[in-house]
Amino acid sequence: MKKSFKPMILMFMLMTMFMSCNNEELFIEDVVEEVVDDTAGDDTEETPEEETDDTTNEDTEVDASLPCDFDLNDVAAGDTVVINCVMDLEGATVNLPSNVTILYEGGDIINGTLNFSDNTTIDGNLLNSTITLAGSTPALKDPVFDFIPERWGIVEGKVSSEVAQRNNNILEDMMIRLKEFGVNTLKIGEMDAYFEVSKVTSTTTNQNFYPSQEAINVPSDFTLEMSDDTYLRVQPNGRKNYALLAVRDESNVVIKGGNLYGDRFEHDDDLEEGLDAYGHVLIIHGATNVEVDGVLMAEGTGDGLDINSIGFTFEPHYTPSNNIRVFNCIFRDNRRNNVSITDGFNMLLENNLFENAGKDYANSKGMAPGYGLDVEAYRSKDSNGNYIWYEKAYDITIRNNVERGSKRGSFIVAIGDNVTIEGNDTEGGIAIGAAAGVNIIGNTITARPGETVGSGITTGHPNSITTYNNVISGNTIIGYNIGIAAYQKDMIISDNYLVDFSVGIQPKDIKNTDIYNNKFESSRDTSTGIFGNITSMENVNIYNNEIVNVGREGIKMVNVNKGDGEENYKITIENNSLKNSGVTLSNAIGVDYVNNESQEGVTLVNAEKMNIDSNTINSENQDGIRVMSGCKDISISNNDITVSGKNVDCVDVSSDGVNINLENNSCQ
Repeated sequence: MKKSFKPMILMFMLMTMFMSCNNEELFIEDVVEEVVDDTAGDDTEETPEEETDDTTNEDTEVDASLPCDFDLNDVAAGDTVVINCVMDLEGATVNLPSNVTILYEGGDIINGTLNFSDNTTIDGNLLNSTITLAGSTPALKDPVFDFIPERWGIVEGKVSSEVAQRNNNILEDMMIRLKEFGVNTLKIGEMDAYFEVSKVTSTTTNQNFYPSQEAINVPSDFTLEMSDDTYLRVQPNGRKNYALLAVRDESNVVIKGGNLYGDRFEHDDDLEEGLDAYGHVLIIHGATNVEVDGVLMAEGTGDGLDINSIGFTFEPHYTPSNNIRVFNCIFRDNRRNNVSITDGFNMLLENNLFENAGKDYANSKGMAPGYGLDVEAYRSKDSNGNYIWYEKAYDITIRNNVERGSKRGSFIVAIGDNVTIEGNDTEGGIAIGAAAGVNIIGNTITARPGETVGSGITTGHPNSITTYNNVISGNTIIGYNIGIAAYQKDMIISDNYLVDFSVGIQPKDIKNTDIYNNKFESSRDTSTGIFGNITSMENVNIYNNEIVNVGREGIKMVNVNKGDGEENYKITIENNSLKNSGVTLSNAIGVDYVNNESQEGVTLVNAEKMNIDSNTINSENQDGIRVMSGCKDISISNNDITVSGKNVDCVDVSSDGVNINLENNSCQ
């Protein structure tokens, strides 16, 4: 934190505002007992109630703006004091005895010091910036404290840097001090204020700038609850990094509601060298058990939300963030990413809205990566090629969110493990980089009209030893040029529905991968269902897929497994249904095409080491199986072939074929 305080003197800074007291007395109410005469018999007549003038007992309205007509110096131990008037201490110190309770009924205590003894309780509504609390720390009557900005010296609207720094100090100090009084929730209603977060406020010899320390810090075991009318804004500055609000090395924190704004559109990019891309609106920095619910985080020069660790994994003070929950939030127009997770584990981000991450504006160009959410732990390699893990990000769930308008894509797991991306509705694509155990399941990904370039889902780093065991399943992908671009090993791609594409699934340099139960529909003239092109595919199984409609081939393999050492790689294409399309295997090695149904033929060109077996082929105006030039070591057997049209054959084999074996094929 930025300041230290004397433990026995707790200064509360506020402005007086419509609080006052009437001339009610300081009191402990007497108990009045009603004496009942029970000596009369049951037949005693009831005495009629006397009529009274109702006006004589009416409560008179208390004017809380009047001065009090009693003195706090007269309070005795154990008394309860009702403040419904203005108690002006005129700079004096009042020494209160033990076990005193001071209640609020519209009044105020101003201009002085209250010196408390043990076991004293005071209503938080009476605290203000003109009162100093000394002695024993009192308890507040209510663990929930309503913050009125005017009473505490917050200056709203455009202000100087100095005033914005005071705003920062007041709000942070309030939370720290209130917690000492037993308060666990600070509630802020209507407020629109700027906060300075770019200056070094440390009074020690360490004058370095630490963004999460100079931010407004929320303490442990505390809830900051803001309303729809609460706006916290970054005082415009030229720092390349900052944080507006921070949870640094704390635990059990809730941040709820409110609107947090960075200074993206007023930022001075020229003040410091380097990219001004790390001004975060909220930073969770080495914190545990944090909940962020219903908060708007917008216009940061970097990210809306940044979650990371204190220190690196190999350092003794390393503190990862843990058990982080982000619900119902809106992330909008942040310059870099809307959310970045670089270190931590056990996280859930659910029912959030991600808008316009990294988007370019006339006075503020977006910056890479430009994703709605980016999981990217930092690592490097030593001189021997071994990984050095500076950060680790794992056990993260991104579920039931909506994304629109991101510059590069919706969600990416660039470097991280065991991440589930489930049930989201996005425009931007979802991507896997050097990551393991990533599950992309049940999402709907719809390209923006006119912006179909790229892939709905992309997996990368095929040669990375840290990219494996990823699952892409149950997604609906609409309108992308490539539905799924699969560039890695040890992967499952299943039960996806791909619509309106040029290529449904494009495998690239993959191995140990199963592609099954996917459905393909595209009316584009040149569309292909599954297309392997200039690539290697080792131990790849393509089965039980339904290719309903494409413009060209249902399955196409071109220049596959032609590199050195790839001669014995195997691809199995089995039990697929290809309606209105066929198959092309060109300049490829090691394909078994077995038990499939197609409504167009199978074409082989420069194909090697292939089995075309037990397929049902209904082909119109082209050969059922056509073996063109350059083919060798091909077995064609047990196929049920029906052809129609002129000059077509069930099987047509080029004269230069080598070791082409035909056996037991049925031709109609």
